[in-house]
Amino acid sequence: MSSLYQNDLSFLNDRGDIALAGIDEAGRGALAGPVVVAAVVLDYNKLIPGLNDSKKLSDIKRRQLYKQILEQARGVSVVEVSAAEVDRINVLQASILGFGLACNGLKLAIDYALIDGRDVPVAMKDKAQAIIKGDSIYACIAAASIVAKVHRDDLMIALDDRFPQYGFAQHKGYPTAQHYQALMDWGACPMHRQSYRLS
Repeated sequence: MSSLYQNDLSFLNDRGDIALAGIDEAGRGALAGPVVVAAVVLDYNKLIPGLNDSKKLSDIKRRQLYKQILEQARGVSVVEVSAAEVDRINVLQASILGFGLACNGLKLAIDYALIDGRDVPVAMKDKAQAIIKGDSIYACIAAASIVAKVHRDDLMIALDDRFPQYGFAQHKGYPTAQHYQALMDWGACPMHRQSYRLS
């Protein structure tokens, strides 16, 4: 059993038999596309080997784990907070909004949530805890990071069909030399975050 799973089980042993959700986001630093937030409630009787921070996994491994998570987890919820909403309330508030929406979107009631990062929605302050680098510490947060990353990557690949000039399939909306050059050549599209520096 991985150390991440051991951390989850230690957390649960301290609190009894509770429904525990892991929550994480993808896309906070991107120039285009939504912030995607996932909440995952793992089934600790069906361990998924290899869970880790999604950034530490290859695309092939992430997608294998993504499929297993969707098949074996007790609950999975994914929400998209649009680029326009990011512009309206800022990316931090968009992420916090997504944390609450993803948790509420689970089809089972949860007792507690572990959230990657520093921030907990006010409405969840009594039943959630923020964990810096939590996706490298807890299996439930790692699972959420994988779901959020794969879901968002697939959104950006689909957007590449609509806006092929930007190369979204390659950089997924993040700041790269290719992306900045496309912005210089074509200007921003409706999927870009206008509140970000796009040059």
